[in-house]
Amino acid sequence: MKNLDAKLIMHQFWMDRAIALAQEAGNLGEIPVGAVIVNKLGEVIATGVNRKERDRDPTAHAEMVAIREAARILQDWHLTGCSLYVTLEPCPMCAGAILQARISTLIYGADDPKTGSIRTVANLPDSPVSFHRLEAIAGIRERQCQELLQTWFQQLRN
Repeated sequence: MKNLDAKLIMHQFWMDRAIALAQEAGNLGEIPVGAVIVNKLGEVIATGVNRKERDRDPTAHAEMVAIREAARILQDWHLTGCSLYVTLEPCPMCAGAILQARISTLIYGADDPKTGSIRTVANLPDSPVSFHRLEAIAGIRERQCQELLQTWFQQLRN
């Protein structure tokens, strides 16, 4: 039981970091999604925020930014042994990149009822197109992640 508690505390710690990044993105006019990649030693390798508007790049999702940075830092596209923390369930593009990068564990906050491709709309990791087995953990700081997105979109509409 202690090991499970320690893991939950660790997941919450890193998700809090991803939430802080998401808030920064939201303050800059981007959809507030943040991502953190941690190696098996518990060290941050890379972070990312949505940058689609700033970069004028449809692929500049928080996960993609973090994956590119981690691969650059490690000088290897194999991110085996790394965990990715992200505030929102990845879309099909990001889910594909996560699988391609061989990330070991994905931890995310809120389900995405429109494009979630881990378990909500589609389940790419468990589909026949996936060659990599990804451990996926959902719902870490779910309420905070949902509220952040809902508040941001509400302010955008007003």
